[in-house]
Amino acid sequence: MTPPLVFLPGWSLGRGPLQAAIDPLHGQIFDLPGYRDAPLISDFAAAAADLAERLQPGTTLGGWSLGALLALAVAARAPEKVGKLILVAGTASFVQRAGWPHAMPPATLAEFAVAVAADPAATLPRFVGGFNRGDARARDVTRQLLDLADRAPPAATLATGLNWLRDVDLRDLARQVKAPTLLIHGAADPLMPLAAGEALAAAIPGARLEVFADCAHAPFISRPDEFLARLTAFIDD
Repeated sequence: MTPPLVFLPGWSLGRGPLQAAIDPLHGQIFDLPGYRDAPLISDFAAAAADLAERLQPGTTLGGWSLGALLALAVAARAPEKVGKLILVAGTASFVQRAGWPHAMPPATLAEFAVAVAADPAATLPRFVGGFNRGDARARDVTRQLLDLADRAPPAATLATGLNWLRDVDLRDLARQVKAPTLLIHGAADPLMPLAAGEALAAAIPGARLEVFADCAHAPFISRPDEFLARLTAFIDD
């Protein structure tokens, strides 16, 4: 019997953009805390623990962007629940820290958080357009993501996710992951630089990194057929 597949979305956009990629694999998408009917959990460790409690043992767990950060934490802290791990546009730390230059400067994230709080309706489309810079299909990918996105969650939910991106550092936990791990990363991702994916892959024992050329932050939209093929091969292996 094939283990269940559960995928976690990224910040702000909800499950809509991932649905077409996960449906052919008969997977489920779990909403992040505060999205749709999911209660908001402000503490990252508590959110990871809540997610782990809801997983069946041996689940194939995947995540995109902020969802990848949560999936990584679950795999490290609840190894019995994660049979395989898929990290799409993943990183161990979203912001720069000592010894971790492959990331956004903290001041840039702080400025973005202020803009989101002031006018999320205007800021979010610019955010999506920005993280597709460098993609060979940037304009089409941005349009599709915005068309498929769920209704924006409450301001407190958006702020919680940005706080996680500011505060969470999983570099030590990454070394504790025991599940076979696939990382999929766009070579031109301006939000999660390829160097972050490479460093994360090096930290997770036995991890495999698949790099999509001319692709930015949303490979499942930019290169859907290749994305599905890579996931299928990994799940069936």
